[in-house]
Amino acid sequence: MGTRGRGRVADRSAPKPGEGEADRDGVGAVRSVRSGRSARSVGLADPAEPAASVESAAPVRGRAERRRSARRAARRRKRSLLREFPLIVLVALLVALVLKTFLIQVFVIPSGSMEQTIQVGDRVLVDKLTPWFGSEPQRGDVVVFKDPGGWLENDRKPSHDGPVLGGTKQVLTFVGLLPSDNEQDLIKRVIGVGGDTVECCDPQGRLTVNGHAVEEPYLAPGNPPSRQPFKVTVPKGRLWVMGDHRDVSADSRFHMGNPGQGTVPLTDVVGRAFAIAWPLGRFHQLDEPSSLSSLAATSQPGGTAPESMGIGPVPTEPPLVMGVLGILPLVFRRPGRPPK
Repeated sequence: MGTRGRGRVADRSAPKPGEGEADRDGVGAVRSVRSGRSARSVGLADPAEPAASVESAAPVRGRAERRRSARRAARRRKRSLLREFPLIVLVALLVALVLKTFLIQVFVIPSGSMEQTIQVGDRVLVDKLTPWFGSEPQRGDVVVFKDPGGWLENDRKPSHDGPVLGGTKQVLTFVGLLPSDNEQDLIKRVIGVGGDTVECCDPQGRLTVNGHAVEEPYLAPGNPPSRQPFKVTVPKGRLWVMGDHRDVSADSRFHMGNPGQGTVPLTDVVGRAFAIAWPLGRFHQLDEPSSLSSLAATSQPGGTAPESMGIGPVPTEPPLVMGVLGILPLVFRRPGRPPK
């Protein structure tokens, strides 16, 4: 071909000015395409295909990882709950104990001595807070008090519970979440406070306090103020109490021969019953009757001996049953111990 042919070949192979990078890129692209074809021709995967397969597999691994994370979180929550459960129980017991001791206690009424105001099986809420601030029961208040002595027969039955069950019941009773079998509490209406003279009956058959006749709209139908005449001056620091169902109430009238002449010391008062909480159809506040609350305080000296009265058969008077605390009586209809 001669030198001229070699010169033309050299001219074609030499890059022109400004075209070196483009030619090299083009050659590289061609080589890449060729290498890709050669790879496919020998059965190898296209370099672009693994990237696509990675992208398609990524969501699958993400869902699996999320499921594993959810299972791990559930296990952690379960372990956390198991660790916190004893603390939750302890806090609940402490709250119940504080409420029962200082704020509100619920009692189940086992007898009809306060009918028609309070029925058998009613749950009454008793205020235990205000006495801590010096509040004292007033005439007309319905109060819960401990047996001052000789009012109740001890009908406590032996327990057949084992040591574990018995201990658990004692703890729950102590904090107020179970009824107590050995509490000796009663519920009555305050008729006279320290220094008052209570007498029954005047010529019209009415009860009098400090010489003032008292209208008693709360009495059970068919009940007179008292079938037994009496007159007593209430000692200071004590209360004269009577049930609204006078014919079946073993109240102060029937214990005038006991120490205190049938009156109840203020120190034995548990609290003031201020509402009926259950059943819901009877939910209402227990108000003071104006015929008693409007009476002026007396300046008569207290402590005089009561006049004698005829004593008939003493009505039976079962103790109150301490109910479960707070709003739980609104959930469970049956009392912890059946009324007698």
